[in-house]
Amino acid sequence: MVVGEKKTLLIDAGNSESHVNYFLNELKKREIPNPDLVVLTHWHWDHIFGLSALSHTVSIASTETSIEMEKLIPFSWSDEAIDARVKEGVEIEFCAKAIKEEYKNHRDIQVTLPDMTIEKRAEINLGGVTCIVQHVGGDHAADSVVVYIKEEKILFLGDCIYPKMYAPKVHYTIEETLRVLDEIESFEAENYILSHQQPISKEEFDREVTLLRTIAKFTKICEGDQQKIMKEYETYVKRELTEDEIETIIYFVNGY
Repeated sequence: MVVGEKKTLLIDAGNSESHVNYFLNELKKREIPNPDLVVLTHWHWDHIFGLSALSHTVSIASTETSIEMEKLIPFSWSDEAIDARVKEGVEIEFCAKAIKEEYKNHRDIQVTLPDMTIEKRAEINLGGVTCIVQHVGGDHAADSVVVYIKEEKILFLGDCIYPKMYAPKVHYTIEETLRVLDEIESFEAENYILSHQQPISKEEFDREVTLLRTIAKFTKICEGDQQKIMKEYETYVKRELTEDEIETIIYFVNGY
């Protein structure tokens, strides 16, 4: 939640109405009013399914996010329907499992479309706090936007530097990874917030960027040969590879 003197802005709408209500309840304890605005970073279920609980909040997303969300409206969310979509390759097992976990007792899922869409960039003044919403895309989701809090130098990345999951194999592509990193690095951020991790400092973010750029470079040089990439990277870091590094190499190989 980004709190200005005049308005408040929520980043993403959670994975269910109960998720949103839990969040609003926590805000109430801190005497922070319900959000005036909500920005959706991309169309994946865990960022949008709670939007129906925010009926008095103006929702904003990229045009592409709205298009992708519209495709979800006719879907049924019973176990059978979800499993059928996994078989067809429309849904992935990882998300199917998580949806069933979040919606154990009922499946009353209402896909609510955003009120406003942006093409590339929007600047929102909350009163003393400026939020820049910018479409960056990326392998994870082509519709991804980031939210930059100018005065605080905080960049909310959503999931934009994660690999593509809606694919036969989880993967990164060289070109798209490098393009997104260039765009993200144009912001003067000091703190970075990824949707599924703890906030990270500029130093930690730079390490992550170096990892992605270096593995992308070796993937190109070694023409996607996993053993060669691992050898090159091992020589580069002068130590054994971590699980995270090996996993990242596999994702680049999958996308090569």
